[in-house]
Amino acid sequence: MVNKDQVAGMAKQVKGSVKQAAGNKRTQAEGMAEKAAGKVQKTYGDLKDKVRKAL
Repeated sequence: MVNKDQVAGMAKQVKGSVKQAAGNKRTQAEGMAEKAAGKVQKTYGDLKDKVRKAL
């Protein structure tokens, strides 16, 4: 089952990738940061899901 953190994390990763690909240096840097934040949020969501399933 997918939770809101997993979905939001993936959305941030996609948004970051778009900014990274289609921007100037500043926008590319923002995209890289947003992509990293998305990965962290998705990982958090994955862990929440695993804990929920284990209980």
